[in-house]
Amino acid sequence: MVTGEQLEALKQFDGPTICNALEFFSLRPKTVGFLKPGIRKIFPTETRVVGYTATAKVSAIHPPTEDQKRLQEAYYRAVWETPKPTITVIQDIDPEPIGSFWGEVQANIHRYLGCAAVITSGGVRDLDEVFPMGFEYFASCVLVSHAYVHLEAVQCPVHVGGITVEPLAIVFADKHGVVLIPEEVVPCLPEACRAAQEAEYPVIHNCRKVIETSGIPTRTGGIDRLEALMNWRREMGKRREEATKKFTSLLLDQKGRSLK
Repeated sequence: MVTGEQLEALKQFDGPTICNALEFFSLRPKTVGFLKPGIRKIFPTETRVVGYTATAKVSAIHPPTEDQKRLQEAYYRAVWETPKPTITVIQDIDPEPIGSFWGEVQANIHRYLGCAAVITSGGVRDLDEVFPMGFEYFASCVLVSHAYVHLEAVQCPVHVGGITVEPLAIVFADKHGVVLIPEEVVPCLPEACRAAQEAEYPVIHNCRKVIETSGIPTRTGGIDRLEALMNWRREMGKRREEATKKFTSLLLDQKGRSLK
């Protein structure tokens, strides 16, 4: 298991940089491993969260059974026993969210249990009360009522934002979205993030430099900027290829050592 310090180190990077860096390890296709549109960061903060997942399914259409009521303690225990920092991921199984599991009470409870944020396909409420607490909401909507909301299952695979999230997975979330991070890459992911930033440097730096000295073109003609631009892009591609070779090899070596 990775350390809290290793997870904390990831917060110096944003979600897009994390996603770009993960590509260097060649662990999965570029179209998977992150939540699709529909679940968004509710509060307008720059906060980034990363942690291990506790999971559950909820419903709010019908009143809970006695067995379902007893899931409450099991769920809180799961959140408490999940390694810290913890992020809870909740699937709302109703056809359309109608009742919020999340409000001022649950936010305080989850902070008390060491949870930093919720990611849910359902809704949230009590925005004015929760916002100053520093507990982050990532949700599909804002709701006014809790209706008959109750737990249906605890510490199980959940389907949220187009992907399946298992208990004890590692997730990173910020204003751009949510990404799953394979545990084995966490120790060297900051280095890969810096490589991703350095790969983009030839394009970003040179474009900005020309803009500062010559300005943004207001007409066609004059000096052709395309040749220089394509050279910068080729350099970016070259650096990305080199990073992919480096970190793919690094991960393979790491796996080889763990098997010895």
